[in-house]
Amino acid sequence: MSSLRAALPSVLRAAAAVELPDGPEADLVVAPQTLEEAAAFLEFASDRSLPVLVWGAGTHQGFGYPVEADVVLSTHRLDEIVAWEPEDMTVVVQAGVRVDDLERRLAQRQQSAVLPEWGSPTVGGVVAAGISAWRRARYGPTRDRMLEVTLVTGDGRIVRGGGRVVKNVTGYDLPRLAAGSFGSLGLIGQVCLKLWPTATATATVEVADPERAWRTAYRPLAVLQSTDQTRVYLAGTPAEVEGQVAALDGEAFSGLDWPSPPAGETVVSLRVRPDAVSAAIERLPDGAAFVAAHGVGDIAVAFSAPVASEVIVGLRRWAEQAGGAAVIVEAPTDLRADLDPWGTPPPSLALQRRVVAGFDPIRVMNPGKLPGRI
Repeated sequence: MSSLRAALPSVLRAAAAVELPDGPEADLVVAPQTLEEAAAFLEFASDRSLPVLVWGAGTHQGFGYPVEADVVLSTHRLDEIVAWEPEDMTVVVQAGVRVDDLERRLAQRQQSAVLPEWGSPTVGGVVAAGISAWRRARYGPTRDRMLEVTLVTGDGRIVRGGGRVVKNVTGYDLPRLAAGSFGSLGLIGQVCLKLWPTATATATVEVADPERAWRTAYRPLAVLQSTDQTRVYLAGTPAEVEGQVAALDGEAFSGLDWPSPPAGETVVSLRVRPDAVSAAIERLPDGAAFVAAHGVGDIAVAFSAPVASEVIVGLRRWAEQAGGAAVIVEAPTDLRADLDPWGTPPPSLALQRRVVAGFDPIRVMNPGKLPGRI
């Protein structure tokens, strides 16, 4: 038994007797089954100034600076669908619920949480990383569908913000603050999400001109251009889909054949204005694989071979001058040593530090991960 585990209160030791075969090593690995247990663990870590790394499925750990943690807090036991109200179009889930498991359950009533269509991340990980579905072009980002969030702060408090109704304007907007916080405010323990009905008909259409397709299609789910093709994703009634397929004048087939983001030794999330997607694609070096979301401005870029830091710096400089960003998602150690994973720090760093300090006074939650090593 490690010295840290031995120092835990006896009631918490059972939840610390876990292993993460695919997770990082740490002096102590804990997997709470309740938010109250998580709060007790984080109070323990805060009292001893122990850095904590929150671990869901490990899908988004490549973002930001690496965290040197004494404690790894796994969410795999926080895996309950707490409340599903199909008539109200809402669902409350714990952080460790897998997105694909949730979507399969919701599909039984022709509903969707409109979370990412690829991989097998946890809901908590998606929210913490601020990741949205390809369908963002129609339904907006994940943060816009978060009605309520329950956080366990770095010093062991359980706080809740928002409300389980679609029209909620009371209280501090904690859900939006938590989205994209990368665990810096605490453990995102539970969220309430607004749901959408699934369409009765869907289609995928291959087209030649993504910009024309974006102008032609009426509220498409997505217009995605990749290295070797462009596809438009449609949903609606059979008549609506049939009419849009005819207007697009491309090869169509029933259903939604979603791509996965490109994978490689180095992966960059290039974020630009929606009207600058084509210009950004033209700046990509030969050999780069990509999937670009027209109408949104997100471009996932992957390099399978080693890439010089100057290439990333050039993309970043152009993107930042245009009001965007180039964020490193995955990169080998030597490249990370040469580059800031986030790019130029924002002018709001001082404000961000004050906000984080309000939730995590000792700064134990994913310390140093955010821009400016917050």
